[in-house]
Amino acid sequence: MNTDTNRYRVPENGRIALSDYETRVEPVYESKKDYRTRLKKQVEALREMQQMHYAHDRYALLLIFQAMDAAGKDGAIKHVMSGVNPQGCQVFSFKKPNENELDHDFLWRTARCLPERGRIGIFNRSYYEEVLVVRVHPEILQGQKLPGDISDAIWENRFRSIVEHEEHLHRNGTRIVKFFLHVSREEQLNRFLARIDNPDKNWKFSFGDVEERKFWPQYMHAYEECLNATSTETAPWYVIPADDKKNARLLISEVILQTYQSMNMHYPVTNEARRKELHMIREQLQQ
Repeated sequence: MNTDTNRYRVPENGRIALSDYETRVEPVYESKKDYRTRLKKQVEALREMQQMHYAHDRYALLLIFQAMDAAGKDGAIKHVMSGVNPQGCQVFSFKKPNENELDHDFLWRTARCLPERGRIGIFNRSYYEEVLVVRVHPEILQGQKLPGDISDAIWENRFRSIVEHEEHLHRNGTRIVKFFLHVSREEQLNRFLARIDNPDKNWKFSFGDVEERKFWPQYMHAYEECLNATSTETAPWYVIPADDKKNARLLISEVILQTYQSMNMHYPVTNEARRKELHMIREQLQQ
């Protein structure tokens, strides 16, 4: 597809404003048919790269998806990753921490789910909830059993812990790409109404979604602070315009492919000793 995805990448040490990022842009596809053709090619390319990734067995790939409700995270994961081998890919969705998880630091529960070398891990929401939802609702901190007094410095401390955590993972072979699906408040409303009007989608809607919508300005502030503090050269954030779901999926798949291409992977090289071994095995099979 050869799309310039750098326009959606949050620079390291930058001071971006989400208002500078559009929620709808000129689509990279020309029609629904063209979208399906392009997505199919992207999915096939991802399948081939995943196979090499598994064989190369030197890197893990972690994809993190964050967004407001109804931004299209589930659909993006479903469509973009539809062609990968499920044996080499795991998806984890993180909800409210349980009592056992609250007895550990905020990175513990996600660290247990990190992908192995040669595999893809997808976090549908992640440890970033601890500087997003918790920041909008600081009363949650009272139930987290934190030592000492809680001050506003907790957010900077958590940002630092996240950046150091991701740097450690990168040094040890995990490549991290983070997507913020940037949906407009108006589009979110339309999608909420569609969930109410469509009986097959009623289960996806709750009154809590309406309550959270009231905190839209606070969430935008929390996201801006988070993106600016934690987008790095080795673990970048991409602000994906999400009002057009199809376009968002194509952009996400392109970013993942470009990440794979930067990893300089290859299939294991067969040396002379291995070729002789395979030749002997071939002779035995033919006998």
